[in-house]
This record gives sequence, C-alpha cells and structure tokens, in this order.
Amino acid sequence: MPIKRVWAPQIDFSVLRRELRLPGEFPAEAIAEAEAAAGRMPPGADRTDVPFVTIDPASSRDLDQAMHLERRSAGGYRVRYAIADVASFVRPEGPLEAETWVRGQTIYLPDGRIPLHPEVLSEGAVSLLPEVERAAVLWTIDLDADGGFAGIALERARVRSRAKLDYEGVQRQVDAGNAPEPLALLPELGALLARRAADRGAVNLPLPEQEVERERDGWQLVLRAPLAVEEHNAQISLLTGMAAAEVMLRGGVGLLRTMPAAKPEAVAKLRAAAGSLGVPWPDGASVGAVVAAVDPGTPRGAAFLDQAAELLRGAAYTPFDGPPPAETGHGGVGAPYAHVTAPLRRLADRYATEVCLALVAGGDVPAWARAALPRLPKAMGDSDRLSGAAARGAIDLAEAVLLSGRVGETFEAGVVDRDDPGRNRPPGGTVALDEPAVRARCLGDLPLGERIRARLTVADPATRKVEFEHAD
Repeated sequence: MPIKRVWAPQIDFSVLRRELRLPGEFPAEAIAEAEAAAGRMPPGADRTDVPFVTIDPASSRDLDQAMHLERRSAGGYRVRYAIADVASFVRPEGPLEAETWVRGQTIYLPDGRIPLHPEVLSEGAVSLLPEVERAAVLWTIDLDADGGFAGIALERARVRSRAKLDYEGVQRQVDAGNAPEPLALLPELGALLARRAADRGAVNLPLPEQEVERERDGWQLVLRAPLAVEEHNAQISLLTGMAAAEVMLRGGVGLLRTMPAAKPEAVAKLRAAAGSLGVPWPDGASVGAVVAAVDPGTPRGAAFLDQAAELLRGAAYTPFDGPPPAETGHGGVGAPYAHVTAPLRRLADRYATEVCLALVAGGDVPAWARAALPRLPKAMGDSDRLSGAAARGAIDLAEAVLLSGRVGETFEAGVVDRDDPGRNRPPGGTVALDEPAVRARCLGDLPLGERIRARLTVADPATRKVEFEHAD
C-alpha cells in the first residue's frame, strides 16, 4: 500500500495537553540530576570494536537500540542488541526517578513529545547516537540455523554506533541488494523469526498506521503501511524480549508482558468472518499464518485484520518473585515475553533489564529494582491509557479539522467493522475512506468487507467527532 497524504490547515493540539493534564517541564531538581549524570561514563566492557548501527524513524533522536547481526561459525546467527543503559544515569530514590514514575512513558503528539527523561539524557548522553561512545546493556543472543535459542549473554558495555539509519533508507538499500553489513542478514533472519512466530501461533497485525505530521504551515494526515524492514526489525526486539522472559522465568523473579491466548469462540468468530470476506483459511493453518497472508491494502483484508485485532485483548504487566505466575505467555507473541528494549521511552524496561543483568551474572537483584516490580503494572497501565488517549485524540482532531468543510459530501469507503447485533444503539460500524485517509463511525446496515458510498454527516473539531451514514 502506498503512503497516502492529506494536508490540513493549522491545528491546535495544546487542547489535548490541557484536557489530558499531560506533564510539562521537568522539576528543577530532576533536571539538575540529569545534567550531572550526563557528564559521566559508567563502567562496562569495551565493545566499541563492534560496528553497531541504529535503525529508527528519520526524525528520532531518542535511540534506544543498536544492532549488529552476523553468522556463527558453528551455523546459525549471532544477534548483538545494544540497549541504552538508562539505569546507570537515574539514581534510585532520587528526584529524577520519582518524576519518571509520574510520567511512565514518552507520549507522542504531532506538535512534540512529552519525554520520559530530560532531553539532556534521552536525546543526548544516553541516546545511542552515531560516532560517540555510549553506555549500553548488551544482549548477545546466539541462534541455531532454525532460529531457536543456542545461547543468551548479557553485560554492561561501552559501544559506538557507526550510523544512524532510518527505515525508508534501509528498505531502499535492501531492495537494491546493498544493505549495510551490520544489517545485511536482517531480511533473512527477520523472515525466519516471523515464520517461527506464525508456527507457534503468534498474531502480527500489519495494519497501516494513521499519523499526523507537520507539513509547511500546517499538518498532514498520513496513512502509512509498515515497510518490510520495520517488520524484520520488530522481530529482533521480540526475540530479545523472549530471551529476557526466559532469563527471568529461569531465575524466579521478573516482570512479564502477558496477554491471554485467544478464546476458542473468538477464533471461531474470526474464521466465520474469513469465510464471509473470502479470506482463505486452509485446514490446520494457525491464526498467525492466516493473518500473515492477508493484504491490508484491500477493503476485505483491512476488515479481516480489524476483526483479528479483537483477539489481542487483555495485555498486562505481570510481576512475580518466586514461582512463575499462572499466566506467563503473550498471545500476540506466542511465547513468554518481556519489555526490555525501550528504556528511554518506557519505565518498566529499566527495572526488567536490571533483573536480567543480575540473574545472568548470578548475583542478587538490586533491592530497588525488586521492590519496584509489584508497583509497575499500575504505573504502566495508567501511562498506557494516557498515551492511547493522546494518540486517539490527535487523530480524531486532525480528521475533524480536515473534514469540517465537507459535511454532506459522499466518499468511497470500505466497511472494516460492523456492530454486534443487540446493542442499544442504531446499527452501524466503522468505515475506512480511501481519500482522505480517515477511519470513522458510519450509521446504517453495513456489509462487512464491502465497498460503499458514505455520506459525511458530522465533522466537529470542538468535539473531535466525525460520523458518516450509509448513502447507498
């Protein structure tokens, strides 16, 4: 699916900051601690000889991960994944740690970020920027030829990234057959890990993302399909999260990212939707395998993936200290999994990483990290809800502003969701417009997965509400 862009006039996103009471400036004492910490280099093994590179959106400067991939002489692969060593710069029980608990995670709005850490750290001394020495927590994960774990090592290290790469540039290099050496194996290994994920029942939804971006003197609404290299890169992060979960489960303490497996009745409902939408579901095929074969760029494919998203509900952070919890798996990953790869942007990763470092070294988990584990689910849940509300609010506002002068017009749209019968409201569902790239509620008896004409009836920036009605 190509990128679709629609320009919109000036939009004031500050209303979302006020409405959601998003954090503003950091307290002076937290800034002072960050500035003092930025001037030191924590100890660690010298791994600056490894030619790491980062791969992120082009505008990013808070770089959590750097990667180097190579073949093992014994067969298989070696994944070196360097993660920004945030914990070495944040003092336990200090003012900076306290402020990061208030924030929970970095929140993204089109007109700027609300960062988890002050920029002197998140875009400076801790970020894995190119051609500077940085402190990292280095995962070295050996895989056999089939992509299974052959060894997991973890250490504090000093690293130096050789280049700050972006997804679109790397995709062009991969397509031309000249990907940079540290990433040359990424398409091969990413595809292998994706096949393994599908075989174990993982569900990866390649849904296009709506984004609001600054453009000239206004804003543009963008519908962006994920690039293949983004999917491959995500597999390396998932691999590291599964390695962390294995370490913590073996050590008897940690923080898992869990999600219940899809209920049989939900899978049966999705299979019925596949039949009505003409999506092939071969005998014996897993949900993940069926989803992976669907084209999200078609109305029926988008409708099927929208239905499949209903399977991915109930994600939680699950701490344990002793016997493993009753729920250890993540239904979307198809295996136990933990968040450890984004500590600049997500609070929980800092503590889970410290647990893993201690367990791999055979030492005691730091008391400050252990004590934080049972408190993290609430902190992360609160910040997840706030981040989700900010993202949804920004899209809703942009859509309402974009369409505010077009009430009464009709648009081509695909029906991607339909209300369950029996709800106490008029029948309707969700439609996705081809142009502009808008998804919104539509009233009427809607044929799931079919194309319709939808008439715009409401586009109100004040309430951020957009609504259509079936015009056929």
